[in-house]
Amino acid sequence: MELSEQKIKGYIKRLLLSRLRLLCNNGFFGMLLMHVGFGLDENCETAYTNGRKICFGPQFLDSLNDTELDFVLMHEVMHIALRHCARGTNLEPERFNIACDIVVNSNILLSNNMDENSITLRKYGTSVHLAPNGKEGFEYTAEQVYEMLPPMPANAKKMVSGDIDRWDDHEQWGEPMEEYEKEEWEQWLRTASELISIRESTKSFGGPALMAQRLLKRMNRADIDWRTILNEFIQEEINDYSFSPPDRRFSDSPFFLPDFNEKDEKIKNIWFLIDTSGSISDKAIDAAYAEICSAIEQFGGKFEGILSFTECFVTDPIPFCSTDELMAIKPIGGGGNDFSAIFRYMQENMQDNLPSQIIIITDGYDNFPKESAAMGVPVLWLINNEDAQPPWGKIARIKV
Repeated sequence: MELSEQKIKGYIKRLLLSRLRLLCNNGFFGMLLMHVGFGLDENCETAYTNGRKICFGPQFLDSLNDTELDFVLMHEVMHIALRHCARGTNLEPERFNIACDIVVNSNILLSNNMDENSITLRKYGTSVHLAPNGKEGFEYTAEQVYEMLPPMPANAKKMVSGDIDRWDDHEQWGEPMEEYEKEEWEQWLRTASELISIRESTKSFGGPALMAQRLLKRMNRADIDWRTILNEFIQEEINDYSFSPPDRRFSDSPFFLPDFNEKDEKIKNIWFLIDTSGSISDKAIDAAYAEICSAIEQFGGKFEGILSFTECFVTDPIPFCSTDELMAIKPIGGGGNDFSAIFRYMQENMQDNLPSQIIIITDGYDNFPKESAAMGVPVLWLINNEDAQPPWGKIARIKV
């Protein structure tokens, strides 16, 4: 049935009033909603986001009271802000959907003083918010919760629909954001977190401020699988690939790398540097070798890199294209550390053949040079602890 103009205006008014309420009562979500469009979709039974806007089925919107509508908007905008819609492409869809909902709902619960009424819809009950280990979902990423969940049976969609909140339609997920959209959302999320942290720092209850501070810390740490970043680097170099299923050995991994076609092209000239200064343990160096080996294996013979060791000086790069060749390279070092030495070496010795990417495996405890020292070469700092925070470049963490 075609909606009347008056009815559409009524829906618009409700959505705008909900956003205004959230700006006043839960400003973190309200500020994020200022960057999202709304839509009506008569083919939708409930609500969804496609990563750019939030859409409602008219009858579902009619069924919601104001508190419920506020919750639905918070839920959908968190999916957008955390970029859930474009993640998990190689994971079991229903299992990943549940993980995302657990993380989102638990974050909303935290911002509302753990009042379960704030994540409850009368028709569907209290929304799922606990990770399988019994802890709150806000303590984890969606991928971490996904790993806790058991594999879904073949009839998962039918079985799950009656067990947890299924009002959020994830069928519209999957369209990736453009790079500029990712950057915009990261900046909006950071700005909202900073403002709310400041505004609410003097209040006795730190719900929204606590969540904002935690999100800021997570964003600053950038805890994602480093091979996801490597994949982004490599896609800029080689475009001849197909997204066929990866090797079964990696089927449970939270990352997805392309399967390259038979065309004779290689991933070349990635400069790996392992920090071998006195603060780095033998165990940390072993972990660094293991991480590089996993990248070699996953790219199946299409990988050529060079390896140096860095402390207060940088060793001459040694080429490798297999795990055997890598493991034959013996580490050198044990003195102090100087990250500037890496970029001085590149400027003095590699001007005619700059590396395509630089991956520095380190504890991060040293002074960092200015970003201009990298001469435009993409840099990934692969940090083996939770604390060090490089001021520029891509950042990821590994566990030792």
